[in-house]
Amino acid sequence: MPLTPLDIHNKEFSKAFRGYDEDEVNEFLDQVIKDYEMIIREKKELEEKTKELNERLSHFSSIEQTLNKSILVAQETAEDVKSNAQKEAKLIIKEAEKNADRIINEALIKSRKIQTEIDELKKQSKVFRNRFRMLIEAQLEMIQTNDWDHLMEYEQKDKELEENPV
Repeated sequence: MPLTPLDIHNKEFSKAFRGYDEDEVNEFLDQVIKDYEMIIREKKELEEKTKELNERLSHFSSIEQTLNKSILVAQETAEDVKSNAQKEAKLIIKEAEKNADRIINEALIKSRKIQTEIDELKKQSKVFRNRFRMLIEAQLEMIQTNDWDHLMEYEQKDKELEENPV
């Protein structure tokens, strides 16, 4: 067990012949007591300061751990957000590609339908043109036939008869 200032103060030495000077020994012991008390006080203050610093260190270590965990959580969250954004972007691209394919297919179908309609109209136009030509040719043939001349003769005769009744 460590020596206390009270132990030093109460220590009595036996007296011997030709021993130390009692006043000198007592003065030295008083000085030792003062110095020892001062060292004990300093030790106590340092222990308290050490305890306080250890508590602060523990507090800061706790804060550091919390910050490290927060940083990890933030990094994981950022990775999750990034991953989700990439997945969403891929889905959007796939959907856009699907829509583009659908629009292209619809356009091709409409284009083919229109081309079919155009071809049908061309055929109908040719048929109409041929029929119209045939009609005109038939009409020209009728006009160029001698039947007109005969009709003119009949009209002439009818006029003469009307002018000269019998």
